[in-house]
Amino acid sequence: MIDRLIEKIKETNNPTVVGLDPRLSYVPEHIVNECYEKYGKTPKAVAEAFFMFNKEIIDATYDLIPAVKPQVAMYEMFGPEGMECYIRTIKYAKSKGLVIIGDIKRSDIASTAEAYSDGHIGRVDIGGEKLEIYYEDFITLNPYLGIDSIEPYFGNCKDYERGMFVLVKTSNPNSGELQDLDVNGMKLYEKVGELTEKWGEAFRGEYGYSSVGAVVGATHPSQAENLRKLMPHTFFLVPGYGAQGGKAEDLAVCFDENGLGAIVNSSRGIIAAYKNAKYKDMFSEKDFAKASRQAVIDMRDDLNKYRLK
Repeated sequence: MIDRLIEKIKETNNPTVVGLDPRLSYVPEHIVNECYEKYGKTPKAVAEAFFMFNKEIIDATYDLIPAVKPQVAMYEMFGPEGMECYIRTIKYAKSKGLVIIGDIKRSDIASTAEAYSDGHIGRVDIGGEKLEIYYEDFITLNPYLGIDSIEPYFGNCKDYERGMFVLVKTSNPNSGELQDLDVNGMKLYEKVGELTEKWGEAFRGEYGYSSVGAVVGATHPSQAENLRKLMPHTFFLVPGYGAQGGKAEDLAVCFDENGLGAIVNSSRGIIAAYKNAKYKDMFSEKDFAKASRQAVIDMRDDLNKYRLK
């Protein structure tokens, strides 16, 4: 699966993943009002509004990007209707040829981890029928419970050509409270990075990168540079660009000499671009998807100035 993601990045010349993390405040009023009129102020209305919103953004950007990353919490909070929207969104994005990174950040062991794995990147067995449920290509995982919380996913990664991104150095301001602690002469994030590199050895593809990747925040460039050296075969998922303060020039350290090795996420900077002062005079609220397309183009060009050495 990592080879397919890399090939999509090469094909689009764009290491951008669009974070499909909708909030009602991001969805234009005409869509929200239409759904309220049809379904009332209900979770069903929200789910329909989210899908209409996501669909237009996908339609406007799919030819420019390699992947999308829906954040499950934004859908899960609205119950079964929200989760149905999550699945519909993923299926629609896949129909457009996009790679799906399900941002689920799961962490558990044994049969619970196996259940997460089967549901999200494997198959569930119902009376001998093996069925796919969530259709993600990659998922994000929290490694705090150690290899016991990662190994249950290996079988499905192998059998169904799927992958994972392990949280190593996250973009939030206080990640250092735990991740920067000293552990036998190493920072904790370095130790997790070292383990992630090891866990991925059996899953390396033709480009030398593993389907066991790492989440490395854009807001910590010095740590990212250190991790790139520690993890030469680990592909990075990089959150924090734009709205969280990460800059393209700081992200150059995440890429290798060929401009590969990382994919950079932007969520509200793209999906809510029409609200941004930069685009407000260029696009009306009804043209929100066109604003998203322009934001993708601008992000692509910004990243490429620094990653393509």
